[in-house]
Amino acid sequence: MYNERYSILYSSATGNTRLLADTIRAALPPELCDAFGAVGETAVESDLLYVGFWTDKGHADDTLTAFLQTLKGKRIFLFGTAGFGGSAEYFEQILAAVQKSLDESNTVIGTYMCQGKMPMTVRQQYEKMLQQPNHAPNLEMLIENFDKALAHPDAADLDQLRKKAAEVQA
Repeated sequence: MYNERYSILYSSATGNTRLLADTIRAALPPELCDAFGAVGETAVESDLLYVGFWTDKGHADDTLTAFLQTLKGKRIFLFGTAGFGGSAEYFEQILAAVQKSLDESNTVIGTYMCQGKMPMTVRQQYEKMLQQPNHAPNLEMLIENFDKALAHPDAADLDQLRKKAAEVQA
C-alpha cells in the first residue's frame, strides 16, 4: 500500500501547523520518512514532500515562501492553517497564492487547510480597537471568529487531514 519515501517539512508560529505535521507523520509509515522538521532546519531528502505553513496576510509565511521557491522537480502535498476560517473559498485563495511560489517543475498532488487558533494578543488587540469611538464595523465579527478558532485544529480537522495525506501514499 505505502511505498514512497517522503519528508514532512513545516513552518509553525503558534503550533497549529506543527500539530498538522505531527498528524501526517503519525498517519504514514515511519520507515519511509526521510526527514521531519521545521523548514530551514531540515534537509530536503525526498521527491515527495508534505509541506506545511501558517497563513500571514492571505499567503504562506515568509520563511515557507522562500523555501518553496527553492524546490525543483518535487511532488508536493501542501497543508496549512489560517486564523480566519469557515470559508472553503478563502482557503482555496490562500492555497492558490501559495502555489504561485512554486517552480513549475513541481507538482502539487494534494492540499489541505483548516482554521487554527490565534494568540490571545490578537483578541486583546481587537478588544482595544473596539473601545475606540470610530472603530471598524467588522470588529465584532473578528472577535467572534477568534473565539471559534480557539477549538481548531480539532479532531474532525485532524481526521480529514489524515485521510487526505494517506490518499497520496495509497
